[in-house]
Amino acid sequence: MPQHTAPETRSVRLLRVGEQVRHALAQVLARGDVHDDVLASHSVSVTEVRMSPDLRHATVFVKPLLGADEAEVLAALKRNVRFLKGEVARRVNKKYAAELKFLPDESFDEAGHIDALLRSPKVARDLSDE
Repeated sequence: MPQHTAPETRSVRLLRVGEQVRHALAQVLARGDVHDDVLASHSVSVTEVRMSPDLRHATVFVKPLLGADEAEVLAALKRNVRFLKGEVARRVNKKYAAELKFLPDESFDEAGHIDALLRSPKVARDLSDE
């Protein structure tokens, strides 16, 4: 009978591998190993990597510095996905090289929106001690 691991163990493994992939991608992008004019002219932050349960797919959340030219940077990453996949596979020794899917990281925009809401006069009035 196959031995199943606890869900907590699996999630820790997914987090660990996701962090390894994030670190490898950040190194490749920071060192300028990708020969692409758009990526060379932009600093790109890899904010999070979410791995699928079988570790074959990685959703990579990225944000260009100051959010400049986000669509161009995403297009450049998608153009170079084959090279990036190979570099990640070389740096993160796993049985399979994960397919990379790049998405913009919206968490900074959401945090800014929440901050603006909390600073609005209506909310400030409700939060006051009066």
